[in-house]
Amino acid sequence: MKAVVYEKPGCVRLTDVPVPKLMEPRDAIVKVTRASICSSDLHIRNGAVPRAKQGVVLGHEFVGEIVEIGAAVKKLAPGDRVAVNVESFCGECYYCRRGYVNNCVEGGWELGCRIDGGQAEYCRVPTADMSCTRIPDGITDERALFVGDVLSTGYWAAGIGEIRPADVALVLGAGPTGLTTMMSARLYGPACIVAADVNEKRLALARENGLCDVTLNPAAENVTERVRALTDGRGADVVFEVAGAAGTFEQAWRAARPNAVIVVVALYENAQTLPLHEMYGKNLTFKTGGVDANSCGDILRLIEAGRLDTDLMITHRAPLNDVIRGYDIFAGQKEDCIKWVITPYDAAQQDGPECY
Repeated sequence: MKAVVYEKPGCVRLTDVPVPKLMEPRDAIVKVTRASICSSDLHIRNGAVPRAKQGVVLGHEFVGEIVEIGAAVKKLAPGDRVAVNVESFCGECYYCRRGYVNNCVEGGWELGCRIDGGQAEYCRVPTADMSCTRIPDGITDERALFVGDVLSTGYWAAGIGEIRPADVALVLGAGPTGLTTMMSARLYGPACIVAADVNEKRLALARENGLCDVTLNPAAENVTERVRALTDGRGADVVFEVAGAAGTFEQAWRAARPNAVIVVVALYENAQTLPLHEMYGKNLTFKTGGVDANSCGDILRLIEAGRLDTDLMITHRAPLNDVIRGYDIFAGQKEDCIKWVITPYDAAQQDGPECY
């Protein structure tokens, strides 16, 4: 079958690999119907995720149909449409029982990092009963595509942000994760959501779809000063650092009011500095780490109820044949790309570029 393989730092390749087989009784084999390219795939490609294994099939954001299950799988059956979780988790260990599934002693973020993922025709999903969520009949595969990763990330970030109804929330970054953070923050009823990004078209998308109330461009204005002007000089009540760009970590704590919560969602490729002597007395609370993607069922219910909708993020769609071109376009934010959706491989279509 065709799959995208992380060959070495600086190179991902569309190539032929064996069709996966069941390895453990709790496994399921999923025929991938939709997948996407994530910024974390770019971090792996750039060599910024040391635990990622060279030779692994990439992809941790995908949906599909179960075609085979192991003997210990009880909640799923062949033919079920499922959203696959970015994290594989057992549901029984110390961390899973407390909702910290990112730290599961058996799993965590494995798919597309340490074990073969979903930018392929088929994928083996371990601990399938916990790591797959059945998609309701009223939701298409594409509408469920982002449930297991980027939407779970935004939903998790908003949930730990301690948003109160009168709050001003600042979201640094209006890419896919920033957009899902904004739409999830809306569920908590803040008085104002401020979005900051250097990409005006992404800001316009967020504003025009009601995901934020105010947009700021750091290239043209001082974000900290503008946020203080909106808050009687205090600063933002909650800051979500989603951009992970040069200077955005510092921007996050400078724009926050004293006693604010700062949620660091971004995955950095370089070390960040925490100058405690400069922020002494601000009494800030930092919350960091990988998403605990344990709310996929709740998210699907919110999609079904019309309260979460990620269709606005899909700007590009093409078969697996053309995925390497997708990497180039997505990485460079070319053609105003927000999310590149990968549809199944088309044997009748010529393959695009081989390596990126």
